[in-house]
Amino acid sequence: MEIQVAETQPPTGLPVTFSQHAQQSRTNLQLAAEFRTLSIQLSEGDERRTQRLRKVQGFLQSPRWREIINELIPLRSAYQQRLTDEQQRNAALTKIAEQLRSTTHHLESANDTYVKFNTSPTLGLEAEAVKRRMDRDGLNVISARPRLVALKLVSWFFGGFNRFLWASMIVFWLCWQPIGNPPQTGNLALAVVVLFVICLQAMFSAWQEWITSRALDSITNMLPAECMVLRDGQQRKIAGVQLVCGDIVTLRAGDRVPADMRLVSVSLDLLLDRSALTGAANPTIGTVNYTNENYLETRNMAMMGANITQGQCTGVVVATGDRSVLGRITQLTLRKKAARTILQIEVHRLVNGLTTVSLVVGALFILLWAVWLRTSYPGFMSVSDALANGFGVLVTFVPGSLPISLTLALTAIAKRMQRHNVLIKNLTTVETLGTVNVICCEKTGTLTQRNMAVTHISYADCECLAAQLVGGPVAAARLYEAAALCNNAIFDPETAHLLPAERTVSGDATDCALLRLAAEIQPSPTDVVRLLTIPFNLRRRYMLTVCKQPGGSPYVLVKGAPETLFPWCTQAQTADGTLVPFDAPLRARMENTQARWAEESGCRALLLCRREFLSGSNPLVGLEDNPALMYTVATQSLSDLCIVGLVGMVDPPRTEIPSVVDTFRGAGIRVFMVTGDYAPTAAYVARQCNIITGSVIDSIEDALDRAENSLVTKVKAPADEKPLSRFASRLSNFNGTPGLPAEDLCKCQSTPVSLAQVREESLAETAVGCRHSLVVSGPDLEGLRAEHWDAICSYEEIVFARIRPDQKLQIVEELTARSNYVAVTGDDVNDLPAMRAAHVGVAMGNGSEVAKEVADMVLLDNNFSSIVTAIECGRLVFANLKKVIMYLLPMTNLSEIVPSMCNVVLGLPIPLSTFLMLVINTITDLWASTMLIHEEPEQDILLHPPRDPQTESLVDVKFFVQAYGFIGVIETVTGHFMFFLSIYLQSGIGPSSIFMAFHRWTDGYLGFTKAQLAGFVSVAGSVHFMTLVIMQWGNMFAARTRTLSIVQQNPLWGPKCNPLLLVAIPISVAVAFFVNEIPWFNDVFLTGRIPVEFFFLPIPFAVFLVAAEEARKYVVRKYPTSVVARMAW
Repeated sequence: MEIQVAETQPPTGLPVTFSQHAQQSRTNLQLAAEFRTLSIQLSEGDERRTQRLRKVQGFLQSPRWREIINELIPLRSAYQQRLTDEQQRNAALTKIAEQLRSTTHHLESANDTYVKFNTSPTLGLEAEAVKRRMDRDGLNVISARPRLVALKLVSWFFGGFNRFLWASMIVFWLCWQPIGNPPQTGNLALAVVVLFVICLQAMFSAWQEWITSRALDSITNMLPAECMVLRDGQQRKIAGVQLVCGDIVTLRAGDRVPADMRLVSVSLDLLLDRSALTGAANPTIGTVNYTNENYLETRNMAMMGANITQGQCTGVVVATGDRSVLGRITQLTLRKKAARTILQIEVHRLVNGLTTVSLVVGALFILLWAVWLRTSYPGFMSVSDALANGFGVLVTFVPGSLPISLTLALTAIAKRMQRHNVLIKNLTTVETLGTVNVICCEKTGTLTQRNMAVTHISYADCECLAAQLVGGPVAAARLYEAAALCNNAIFDPETAHLLPAERTVSGDATDCALLRLAAEIQPSPTDVVRLLTIPFNLRRRYMLTVCKQPGGSPYVLVKGAPETLFPWCTQAQTADGTLVPFDAPLRARMENTQARWAEESGCRALLLCRREFLSGSNPLVGLEDNPALMYTVATQSLSDLCIVGLVGMVDPPRTEIPSVVDTFRGAGIRVFMVTGDYAPTAAYVARQCNIITGSVIDSIEDALDRAENSLVTKVKAPADEKPLSRFASRLSNFNGTPGLPAEDLCKCQSTPVSLAQVREESLAETAVGCRHSLVVSGPDLEGLRAEHWDAICSYEEIVFARIRPDQKLQIVEELTARSNYVAVTGDDVNDLPAMRAAHVGVAMGNGSEVAKEVADMVLLDNNFSSIVTAIECGRLVFANLKKVIMYLLPMTNLSEIVPSMCNVVLGLPIPLSTFLMLVINTITDLWASTMLIHEEPEQDILLHPPRDPQTESLVDVKFFVQAYGFIGVIETVTGHFMFFLSIYLQSGIGPSSIFMAFHRWTDGYLGFTKAQLAGFVSVAGSVHFMTLVIMQWGNMFAARTRTLSIVQQNPLWGPKCNPLLLVAIPISVAVAFFVNEIPWFNDVFLTGRIPVEFFFLPIPFAVFLVAAEEARKYVVRKYPTSVVARMAW
């Protein structure tokens, strides 16, 4: 049985797997601050704590303190609130500190801990005990954020744009009484309608928050953390939420600590990452004995939320859920308001901007009435009419549903990704995915099938295929021991009846392949005992075990990278078991074998070694009970090793990877391989995966030469060439490999090409022949300067081989420093620093728990191709939100503000009432804007380069030109044309008689009574309303795509259809009938019955709008460098 170590002072020289930058880049600083405050309070003595409190209280009661407060009278209310919050926080921290100060789990021995929690180190808890404790303590979960219903109600009813609606409602009410003289029922009805809109907005906000929380909760619940627990004498894998106090839990590297645990058994190399709690940059070493009386600082406690970065341990659960340290601190931070995403900030900025404009316009209207209309045209507009008109602009000018649309869009996309087995941990990740332009991916398990198998074996004198293993019994026995015992993988006992290749294995892919090889050599397990294990990591690049035969002496088994172990080897065994000197020629032959395997079949080579000691001179004898000393002696015994064999393993690429990489390349996204494998092996697999496609592969020397000679030039794609990838633009400029001068191009020079020609497949194939790729190893990255990294980062295709975790972090940092938006894949603790530093960290569903915890996105089906869907969805949410805004702005702004302006400035009877404007904003446009969120991506959404948030915002000048200068003008002119046409057909009054009518529009004007004139305007206003509704149908179809024709993305059928969008048509018609045909609405809101012909006359204009948009999109597609294309939104 392998000994577990209980040492207070562990051996020195243990590797550190996390760098300071990676830890600080994503550490929860607020949580760490609370933890550190608690730790300080626990460490203070009673006398020192009393002195500090007296000092603070004395200052607070001093005249100087009162003087400071009196000087800040204007800020006193806010200050007192902050002071109250701080006092409550300090009181809570003090209470937690007092509770933890009385906790003595870390001071008790392991046996005392077993007794205290009534558990057995060999049997664990019984089922009845688990049930009782579960009933008493509940699930091992931290309580969710308090609902704060009262605050939410206030936010729903008075937050955002609703505060202006309340102001408008009050003004409308006052315009009814007492300002109205005589009181106008329409103003009262408007106040009621606005109140209804407020309630509708509040209900919708509550509903969307509920479905958003449900969606995210359901997504998060798809990822339960599991752990190995000893119960009823059996090791079981259960969900972490099922843990109770007294459970005995075993954790390994990559696991997340699921509860507060008292460590009772640890391996020598155990390291815990507690950065989420403490903010400490480096992992801490775990021990069995306490190292500090402070409960939070001792090393024999593993707190919930920590991660096992190396080694393994066993502990007794002492606190779960809210009673854990993490749970207690979390309760102090739950009230912090969540940060808004970039898109949410942009939408709120847009709404605030429009609100400001509406306030200015409304105030201007009221000012014009006060200084001009009131004196020049008395009787034209009363005080109540002026106020109602000004505040009506405020009510109708801003699309208040935009923030709701944004949240709905993000949630809908997250659910869409969930259906494709992509787990999004937070909504921010959705929008970030649309900006990613570099993906750094692992090889094993990400690009390959994680189904590694040993295919080649080389001895000192020959090599063979693993399926046709040759060699004598001695060589086979040594090979078996090295493969089976220097290994942390284990077979599933339930598959013992199957062949080794078919059995289920748990462990690293390399270990699984070696374990299957060992089972092929010797099906029955050996009785050799492992005394010590030093696991493999990317810094050491080897794994070591100390083993012992029954009645024999200890010996050392080692496996690792050939270039790491070759210098320590002095002997090698032949196929018949004979030992021969490992001289320079034999080393050269094995190195050539390794390179040949890598180049021919992409084999990963691993060297298996052993060291036996002469009788009487074995330094490991007698150290069985002293693992710490055995660790030191074993690591010092890495010399005079005997090579058992060189094995080659193959992990085939996933079949879909080449096409996925091609899709990314077409989307302007570069895919880099970052792996710890041998460079030729990585390059072979990269070519299989289409990561390397060029005929020329550069080394680091080539890149450095270009940097030193200033030959590498980073060229960005012009802003007007959106549909093309960065590579296509560079190809057009350089007519060859990106970044190279003419004299340094490949010999396959091509003739100058246009941007449109780059799309052709034949030209793409020609371009591949000129493309340069870069393969660089980890040691080559040492000491590089900024200009060297400029040269490296300019390559389109890069393979980083033999990369350590700190170097992977460095690669991500260098890429992000050059304005790249980076996604990083990973599946174990070695990938965490880079995943945290990247814009998007991606974990595999079968990866370690800690990787899935840190990741922003998890591929539940372990399929790299799912990232294509994620990228597409990230771009889709931005594109669809732009479509929603493009649909809403022309109507809610220009088409509704111009009628009010015509009324005030040009003296027209108001062409569109405030009530009908509200109907459009809140009812007729609502369904279509909601359905536009669910639009399928345009066919070319992955042919555009990624969005750069620094240069491409949600709305810009080109967007406003399209919304107001094109769509808005067409809708506004059409609406007013129908308004004038309706009055003319009813009365024969032409537009010239309507303009500048002002106060003359009353009894006797052109021979009509006041009631007749009011009737003409009511009907014409309803006609105007119906015209805008129909024009919005055309805008709805036009806004579905930004460049594609309606034929290319048909709304009625096909994979890109959106038939629910068409429901907006009958809904808007029904609403129009409802508010214009019912007499009560006619009397109260002064609407009129729409003549039948005006349900059809606007349709040709809507068709014209669609046709005009189709023509514009055709020019954009056909002439991508034209002025029209440059102004495309």
